[in-house]
Amino acid sequence: MSRILLFLAAADPAKADLVDSGSVVSLDGIPYYVGGVSVGQLGTNETRDAIGQAGMVPGIDLFPITIIDTPGTELQGLDLLDITAQYDKEDDVFQPAFLKTIYLRSATTSSLMLNGSDLEGAFSNLGTSLLITSEDVSGDLKTIGNTRVLMGPISADLPKGPYFVSSATGNVFKVHRLYGDDYLAFIQGVVSDEKGGYTSLPAVTENVMTKSIAVPSRLYYTPSEEQPLAGLRFGVKDIYHVKGVGTSGGNRAYYYLYGARNATCPSIQRLIDLGAVLVGKMGTVQFANGDKPTADWVDFHAPFNPRGDGYQNPSGSSTGSGAGIAAYEWLDLAVGSDTGGSMRGPAGVQGVFGGRPSTGAISMDGVIPLSPVSDSAGIFARSGSLWAKATQSWYPDMKSNYTSYPKIIHSAVSGNVMSAAARAVVDDWVAKLEDFLQVTSTPANFTTQWEKTHGDAPASLGDMLYETYGVYITHDQWALLAKPFFADYAARHGGRQPFVNPGPLSRWQWGQVHATDEVYAQALRNISIFQNWWETDGFGRHDTESCSESLYVWAWSTGEPSYRNAYLEAPTGPPLGFTDSNIPIIAGAPEVVVPIGEIPYNSTVTMQTEYLPVTMALRMARGCDYMLASLVSDLEEAGVLRSVAAGSRLYN
Repeated sequence: MSRILLFLAAADPAKADLVDSGSVVSLDGIPYYVGGVSVGQLGTNETRDAIGQAGMVPGIDLFPITIIDTPGTELQGLDLLDITAQYDKEDDVFQPAFLKTIYLRSATTSSLMLNGSDLEGAFSNLGTSLLITSEDVSGDLKTIGNTRVLMGPISADLPKGPYFVSSATGNVFKVHRLYGDDYLAFIQGVVSDEKGGYTSLPAVTENVMTKSIAVPSRLYYTPSEEQPLAGLRFGVKDIYHVKGVGTSGGNRAYYYLYGARNATCPSIQRLIDLGAVLVGKMGTVQFANGDKPTADWVDFHAPFNPRGDGYQNPSGSSTGSGAGIAAYEWLDLAVGSDTGGSMRGPAGVQGVFGGRPSTGAISMDGVIPLSPVSDSAGIFARSGSLWAKATQSWYPDMKSNYTSYPKIIHSAVSGNVMSAAARAVVDDWVAKLEDFLQVTSTPANFTTQWEKTHGDAPASLGDMLYETYGVYITHDQWALLAKPFFADYAARHGGRQPFVNPGPLSRWQWGQVHATDEVYAQALRNISIFQNWWETDGFGRHDTESCSESLYVWAWSTGEPSYRNAYLEAPTGPPLGFTDSNIPIIAGAPEVVVPIGEIPYNSTVTMQTEYLPVTMALRMARGCDYMLASLVSDLEEAGVLRSVAAGSRLYN
């Protein structure tokens, strides 16, 4: 066991505080972090010594224990074996070694009767040497076989599951299993301070250039109507502020300049209030822009895409969030953001579920801004049904009073250039979608539709919106982030300018030349023109029965390799042009990327055949997020979509 202690120096060294920041322990070869914050108490002054001596592990103050709630009034040996087997199945943090000491209490108001002779074999099988019972357990037994029996209270609000207890004080501590972040998906792990905030995880196991992430037992949480996401572990892109920890935005100078935050932003607090469990801050392209992994990621190392040979571009800017969901089975959800494709890009190349909601679906207060024009908060998952559940729970005021799915499929896949293998996967999936909705898809081309239905100038949609995205993101981020950041840094550091990666720096420089206030105002007018057209003569019309008149589909990723070790040209400004991926940005409409298959390629890294994802983008009219999520969930239930695994392959 390694003990983590912090000395907080005071003005008078004699009054320096010694703060216990927890312990790293290994139990049967599995590493755990035991927080320095007690969550309960075992025993009373009269019973604590006996309990502590009976549970003590030689040379270590902590001993493992499992709280078990029994449903009936009499506990049989087979019942106990069934309960503990279920714990082992449901929870990756729990392990049989936590059964060396068991705390038994009745889940009902009735007293619980123990049958000693029947339980003896179960305790022997489980390796239980100490049984502690609450006062509502009857039997007056001192031993059951080789298992000693003691009585003592435990804090009533502690849920079932594994814990560590101090044999000296009776303090009870939550159990967090430590996992290595081998794909560099996280900036830092965090743990709850049990007071509404978080602390940086002061623990690490031996890895190469990686951190450890601490995850609590799943047994502590029970989903309810108020907390439908209870116990789901999630990480958050490091542009969202979280109380008690710093935000980097992918920039070291920004992190150290502003320090720990004093409040959690509303969007993340809502997930926490819904029961989700925050376990860490995740890597982001600097200030949510568009860096490439080989040259542009200077301040931090780019997370690794686990798919294929493990050396493919992970995309961005929600890079760590997408990579983490694709890499780790122990992570359920990850929050990113999408201003210009930052959710959908990582979802596509890593083959997971992820998208952007309708603009304005949830507050972006307390988040490092790119541009309020299209900043949005999104979520990644490996399961379509879980993605749908989280989406429908997370975004407030989502309309759900619609009775049918769209009767029109607008398919833009014919315009996608792809290999024959990818084409076969896409065409087969579209056919399944048509069969599910009982609709034949109609080929769609948004530029042709504009030319047919928009009689006013400009005649070219591409010309009108060519610079629009670049103008508003550079104008807004320079004004809202860069200028105050530079000023604050200069004031603290004698007039110096902080280091900024080549990507965002080139964008800000471009914006100061090209994104004048007059040009910016025209960009906003162009957005309004497009939105009005999209919702009337375009493909984003509303419907009274299905919310969205149509479902718009197109291929997002088609299994083409994009190696992270490829040297590319230096960035010179923001992305320009207007393609299908820009439409939901400018229209403010929801779009989700979903995995539909994988195809082989010959890796120049492993010199073997590897596999990369093929994904589709599904889009509905603005405000139809609930219906889009329902469709994704129902498509998975029907087998048209499938949940994916973590690791190099989508499907085991």
